Amino acid sequence: MGGRQGALRTGLGCALLLALFLLGFLGGWLMKPTKKTTNSADAYQNVRQKLVAEMKAENIKQFLRSFTKFPHLAGTEQNLHLAKQVQAQWKEFGLDSAELVHYDVLLSYPNETQPNYVSIIDDQGNEIFNTSLFEPPPVGYENISGVVPPYNAFSAQGLPEADLVYVNYGRTEDFFKLEREMGINCTGKIVIARYGKIFRGNKVKNAILAGAKGIILYSDPADYCAPGVDPYPSGWNLPGGGVQRGNVLNLNGAGDPLTPGYPAKEYTFRSEVDEGVGIPKIPVHPIGYHDAEILLRILGGPAAPDNSWRGNLNVSYNIGPGFAGSYSIRKVRMHVHSHNKITRIYNVIGTISGAEEPDRYIILGGHRDSWVFGGIDPATGAAVLQEVARSFGKVAMEGWRPKRTIIFASWDAEEFGLLGSTEWAEENAKVLQERAVAYINTDSSIEGNYTLRVDCSPLLYKLVYNLTEEIASPDEGYEGKSLYESWLEKDPSTESKSHPRINKLGSGSDFEAYFQRLGITSGRARYTKNRRADKFSNYPVYHTVYETFELVERFYDPTFVKQLTIAQLRGGLVYELADSQVIPFNCKDYGEDLRKYTDRIYNLAKKHEEQVETYGVSFGPLFSAVTNFTEAAADFHRRLKEVDVNNPIAVRIMNDQLMFVERAFIDPLGLPGRKFYRHIVFAPSSHNKYAGESFPGIYDAMFDIENKADQRKAWEEVKRQISIAAFTVQAAAGTLKDVA
Repeated sequence: MGGRQGALRTGLGCALLLALFLLGFLGGWLMKPTKKTTNSADAYQNVRQKLVAEMKAENIKQFLRSFTKFPHLAGTEQNLHLAKQVQAQWKEFGLDSAELVHYDVLLSYPNETQPNYVSIIDDQGNEIFNTSLFEPPPVGYENISGVVPPYNAFSAQGLPEADLVYVNYGRTEDFFKLEREMGINCTGKIVIARYGKIFRGNKVKNAILAGAKGIILYSDPADYCAPGVDPYPSGWNLPGGGVQRGNVLNLNGAGDPLTPGYPAKEYTFRSEVDEGVGIPKIPVHPIGYHDAEILLRILGGPAAPDNSWRGNLNVSYNIGPGFAGSYSIRKVRMHVHSHNKITRIYNVIGTISGAEEPDRYIILGGHRDSWVFGGIDPATGAAVLQEVARSFGKVAMEGWRPKRTIIFASWDAEEFGLLGSTEWAEENAKVLQERAVAYINTDSSIEGNYTLRVDCSPLLYKLVYNLTEEIASPDEGYEGKSLYESWLEKDPSTESKSHPRINKLGSGSDFEAYFQRLGITSGRARYTKNRRADKFSNYPVYHTVYETFELVERFYDPTFVKQLTIAQLRGGLVYELADSQVIPFNCKDYGEDLRKYTDRIYNLAKKHEEQVETYGVSFGPLFSAVTNFTEAAADFHRRLKEVDVNNPIAVRIMNDQLMFVERAFIDPLGLPGRKFYRHIVFAPSSHNKYAGESFPGIYDAMFDIENKADQRKAWEEVKRQISIAAFTVQAAAGTLKDVA
């Protein structure tokens, strides 16, 4: 009896304790506020303020100095050494993990015993002029080894000989001008094009399509010398012997040319080297403008068609083909001996695990490899990444944890076709499609020092604007004003003067695979030149030996405050995306942009009004889908304001809808002829990889349509692309509807 009573008392005691526990749990849960308390909001704000305050310009300066002491070309020992340095520092900073991840990709290097150059030859084949083999090194760098001579990676080997033709920038419209208006045939010729306006790989593709047997690239002072500025080292202009390196692939998002679509691991099947994706079949070689002037000065043929074909060299800019007068028996010979080889590259991947949603990822990634010292590209971005990682690591070591996981990535082999970032995206595609919230790029943080430049998905517009209103402007004359204010005054939007301009994402950096292939919301920010006043391309010494630490310290950002500002903005984006209870995306901005893009492509079609009517082309379904998306976005954000933030399931549902809306614009079949570009709303232009194009499937179908031989077939393709776009936008609208 006593035993049974003891057991009963014990059972009742356990039941009472359980009841009290449940009562306390439910009481605590039910007593939670429906909105953030002042204390929690303050704590949230304090963490971001602490992160921003922790970032120091002096640290960025020291990281930049460290990263630019030696050349660190992808695939070299020096770049591996730098990867290990980054890895060790990330561990020291307090990241949860920092790992090296390798891939074996196809890279391209000059032949060490057979240099690349261009010759003028006489009728006996004797070389009477040769272009320079190397750039004159900058002061203080004369004895540094590992400086690769100027070359265009992935050029075909060869020694073609032919008459020379000047093709301006080598754009599609330049070749149209030569062939259709001037009657100049480039078949069997060597062409010379100036750098600028478009991606160099597009120039090479255009030359191949025109039948050229080789292409020479050079930097004209009109595009790479600012007026009134001395050449480096006295100023920041390009010296006459400076030569821009760069790859000339046309990968269209494929990644490693031998393993398109799949990670270049040991187990992966590879194509033969000569069958790689996007590798040009003709020799390509870059030269400086001093050498180019000698070639261009003796060109014969007609004069340049207009001033847009004339640069700033002391030559007439005749077109050719061939040389003039007594030089007419002379030709040009190219010597290109570069070779392609499978080489191991290394990404560094670091993480800070999320406390509440560890399966939701925010990625901050930028490349580490450079053509030589990488003073601006990429080291100003790598230094900012390092300082942001250090700041996040320090706050994490003090006890803070983001809600979502933050992934830091130092990519390798970006300069060879975005290889490191693309291979990692391919290897982790299934996971990233399910878990990645956003990708923020951290390539070069400056390409000028005039104002901010942002390229991003419309989902990020509001977040970017809000953050820039809270960051102090580093611009002279804007003391006490926000970054937003100086940005707005210097570069207002063309559509609305009440907001600063934000660009569409194209390509040319490591966000490509994440945005264009996987549909992960992406953005990038950096300081840039005055696009309205500065007519030179990018920054003049881009991809040359003169891209040094001193270039940045003396001319571009002596106080390093503009790089600090970019660190604050990039870091702020990562923090808000990782720690906001509700992911700070705005779908209504997407709807507004879809309407603008639809109006634009419709107005383009209206230029062919007769054909549109003849072939029954209608944009009605696309306009209707855009209207439906706009309405769905407005309704979604109305419901978002009413969501019970204390119900984690309800919040998670809304966050998932926000995270997956970008994914909804992905077509698994890809764009015609470009299967790895799968975003229906945005893609790199088919005619310039650097530029973003809206509704690219429709745009490409209508490009030069008036010259298509089969007009019915051409307009049928336009109709097909309108149908695909309409379906995709309508499907995206469906993802925003209430799930209940």
